Amino acid sequence: MPTETLREPQQDRSRATRKRLLEAAIDCLAELGWTGTTVLVVAGRAGVSRGAAQHHFPTREDLVTAAVEYVAEERTARLRAHFAELPTGPGRTQAVIDLVEHMYTGPLFRAALQLWVAASSDEQLRARVVPLEARVGREAHRVVVELLGVDEKVPGVRETVQATLDLARGLGLANLLTDDAKRRRGIMRKWARLLDEVLTGAG
Repeated sequence: MPTETLREPQQDRSRATRKRLLEAAIDCLAELGWTGTTVLVVAGRAGVSRGAAQHHFPTREDLVTAAVEYVAEERTARLRAHFAELPTGPGRTQAVIDLVEHMYTGPLFRAALQLWVAASSDEQLRARVVPLEARVGREAHRVVVELLGVDEKVPGVRETVQATLDLARGLGLANLLTDDAKRRRGIMRKWARLLDEVLTGAG
């Protein structure tokens, strides 16, 4: 059997194992926090051996930062996938706001928050997390601009889009301890109307 034929299934298995580890790391971080998210625990949840996990990710820091980056990329890819489904009329801004809200109320945000807290007192981890979060933030900003169909060169647009992300992040934080959905949705609906006014004026 040709070597290439053997290599392809092996590479597929390796990619599948890596993906399971990354997704399990996000789940563990969101549920158990930084302290409880060890390579052994993540490997168990992913259904692989500790040795196999460490083959892909030698340290916990490697595993967790790669997991946050992976899921953040998946999240922005899914946002873009909704582009064709968004309404083209007055309801578009609200639809985009709903997507942004979802970004900051799911397990990825909980996992990222645990990572931020750990990084605040760990210099080595912070050195990894700060540039990662900067990339994630820039990409989220680009996607929202794209979904809204606005021009950042127009004065005020960039700041307004960033305020939208900052608002959603803050409301997502408030949701961590109690179910804040009703209040949050009311605020986001109001913000969508204000955003429409600002963007229409900027246009």
